Amino acid sequence: MSDRKPILHETPSQTAGPYVHVGLVPSHENINRSGKADFGVGPVPAGNGPPIIVTGRLIDGAGAPITDAVVELWQADTDGIYRQGFGRSACDADGRYRFDTVKPGRIPGQDGSSAAPHLTLWIVARGINIGLHTRLYFGDEAEANATDPVLAQIADPARRATLIASPSDAGGKFRYSLDIRLQGAGETVFFDI
Repeated sequence: MSDRKPILHETPSQTAGPYVHVGLVPSHENINRSGKADFGVGPVPAGNGPPIIVTGRLIDGAGAPITDAVVELWQADTDGIYRQGFGRSACDADGRYRFDTVKPGRIPGQDGSSAAPHLTLWIVARGINIGLHTRLYFGDEAEANATDPVLAQIADPARRATLIASPSDAGGKFRYSLDIRLQGAGETVFFDI
């Protein structure tokens, strides 16, 4: 009789599955939960401040829209303090996400420095093993972006640009647009958190 143990093989990584967007944002698929609103859907409660619209598309390496993804947002308020700024958006048939919120302020650091105003984004979808973390910085905050400690760690200007949202006027509200590419040429910078 042999004392050898059988060789165990690694199993495939678990993914979020094809229905993660249904679980996180059921109303997106017309699932009524007894009149309850989906958690995190709607205007982001981030305090008073300049109202903004944040939008963009999630696209794969071939440029096709990702339609079954959920984008979550965390942000500071206009004073740069994290209180309750959280939102969730399911991508539509064009891969679009959207948040109605307020523009955050600079975030004070422990050493007296400050981070540029930004939004933290977390993306989950079918085929993604672990949620992807990235940031959205504002294109009209060039001075703050130039001194941001996280942006400074990204040496390649083309890679850094994948985190900068383009501003435009949307009838009295500023709109910031950032497309998020999951892989390939122009891939968005993601952070290992």
